[in-house]
Amino acid sequence: MLNKLLVCLAFLLAHAATVAAAPAAKLDNAACLTCHDGQKGKLEVADADGEKRKLRDVHTDKYGKSVHARMECVACHTDITDNVSPHQKTGAKTADCATCHQALWDKAKQAGSTANQPRMEVVARNIAAYKQSFHARPDKDKPSQPKATCTQCHDTHAFAVPADKQSPQYAAWRKDIPKLCGESCHDDQLEAFASSVHGKEVIDKANAKAPVCTSCHTNHEITNTSLVTFKLLNNEECGNCHKDNLKSYRDTYHGQVTRLGYAETAKCFDCHGSHKVLGPKDPKSKVHPDNRLKTCRQCHDGKKKPLATAGFASFGPHANSHDFARYPQMWIATKSMIALLIGVFAFFWLHSGLWYYREWQDRKQGKSVPHVRTDSLPPAERKFFQRFPAGWRIAHLVFALVTMTLVLTGTAALFSHTSWAPVAAKALGGASGLALIHRVAAAIFVAVFAIHFVYVMQKLLRDRTFRWFGPDSLVPNWKDLADIVGMFKWFFGKGPKPRFDRWTYFEKFDYWAVFWGVTIIGGSGLMLAIPHITAQYLPGWVFNVATVVHGEEAFLAAVFLFTVHFFNNHFRPEKLPPPDIVMFTGTQSLDEFRREHPAQYQRLVDAGELDSYLVDAPSAPLTLGSKILGLVLIAFGLTLLVLVAIGFFGGG
Repeated sequence: MLNKLLVCLAFLLAHAATVAAAPAAKLDNAACLTCHDGQKGKLEVADADGEKRKLRDVHTDKYGKSVHARMECVACHTDITDNVSPHQKTGAKTADCATCHQALWDKAKQAGSTANQPRMEVVARNIAAYKQSFHARPDKDKPSQPKATCTQCHDTHAFAVPADKQSPQYAAWRKDIPKLCGESCHDDQLEAFASSVHGKEVIDKANAKAPVCTSCHTNHEITNTSLVTFKLLNNEECGNCHKDNLKSYRDTYHGQVTRLGYAETAKCFDCHGSHKVLGPKDPKSKVHPDNRLKTCRQCHDGKKKPLATAGFASFGPHANSHDFARYPQMWIATKSMIALLIGVFAFFWLHSGLWYYREWQDRKQGKSVPHVRTDSLPPAERKFFQRFPAGWRIAHLVFALVTMTLVLTGTAALFSHTSWAPVAAKALGGASGLALIHRVAAAIFVAVFAIHFVYVMQKLLRDRTFRWFGPDSLVPNWKDLADIVGMFKWFFGKGPKPRFDRWTYFEKFDYWAVFWGVTIIGGSGLMLAIPHITAQYLPGWVFNVATVVHGEEAFLAAVFLFTVHFFNNHFRPEKLPPPDIVMFTGTQSLDEFRREHPAQYQRLVDAGELDSYLVDAPSAPLTLGSKILGLVLIAFGLTLLVLVAIGFFGGG
């Protein structure tokens, strides 16, 4: 019996020695796939909580076509040391995607071979973006894990994004993105997306160009949807397909504010929805005629903003000026404003150019009347002529300051596509600050205008000797037409320069332009400033027309002021060097008065009334201060002109 036990023991020892001496099983891919190829049935392991979870199958055909096809399984599964089930693991940390790819990229940088591996650089950037993304944040239920890992989106065994975006393979890969995002985590969003116009294009028609989840949310930079940057970038994403709609949207106040970098006005998804975007004819669509007012009231809810009224529903957020059949009012308004701009600028720029040429030629030929040395004149001749009373000068200064403020704040919105507009908006308190300053400036402008109008009218109505079409009136008369004809004759050397009376025709144009501006710019601006009241009585298309009229008329006023008005008063050869300070001191020398208004001068001399208008020359401090103020205003005006030019010629 003892002998038998010794024999058995010897046999077991010999077998153990044989096993110990045998080489370990090779852990190559072939060995791993004998179990993990999906042919052996479902494989399960216990997770950290002891719950059973199914292991992923590795299909040899897909793995062979993937970007990882040349890698060994144990290159990632470093804790596996045998091919026995269940595996005896070493406890080593399994390599994760980010660590591995970052190490490869760092190695390539050290070796100086990055130029040969552009795709690896893309992956490195994606890793950096992911680490800052919403997906990389700790999961609410499992704080030790991120919300989403690389392997939840990328099947590491079959990962192979088709390079050719026009290929059927790419279309098939793109079609699966909504399913991947939806079935993994976002099932409610997937259900909404599947019923949308976008979802039907992708899922039903396999349209690779239609938007999917990553179109709006990006691939790796997944961010919180409440962020301003996300909201603004979504507008641009929509515009990649809907170019015309994005362009027309940008012409509205909503679009201008978003281009300035603020998300406080309606964006594409506010009106059309996010995942369940439906066609405008669908009764369930947010932009269906029956639902538009409700959609507008999402923002114009009567709390932060006045409640949207009936006319909001007929506002055209994508109205344009070239589709007469759909938007006849916009077409007419735009064409009318273009005709007005062309007419005004063609006449006055030609007028200014010819005037400059005539004065330059006269100076060249020695025809200019020389300035008189006032220090050698009799005391009476050294006096200055009182041209403007204090009230007019104060009103002019306020108008100048307010107008420039309106131009800056208004054109910042009108030309929101420029690089300078967001800077100006930020400096002035953002879009809301810009709007507030613009409206306060407009209110001051209208108030000063109203005070001036009431003062002038009550004074004239009490003056029984005042003639409405006389030489002291700013009302245009037949002499103004004769002076215009006479000026053009003088421009071409066909006659003498007209003898102007108290008011020249171009001064009258400047004066009445304020009335026109208050009516057109002010009226349209008021309608836009109180949309809930406007829409209570008028259809929504008036907002589209008002936007066009307000912007184009303001553009006309700004360019006219800083070109024609500046030329007439500061940059004519006879006025050089600028500035002309008569509007600040209220006076001008008798020599200048005789040259500028010879008819009025002669009329006052003949009537013996000239002396009543003569005053002492302005003091040196007043003169110096007026020149400094004039130069500052001119510089600011010309700066605004440059900004407007950048906006106009910079496209949109």
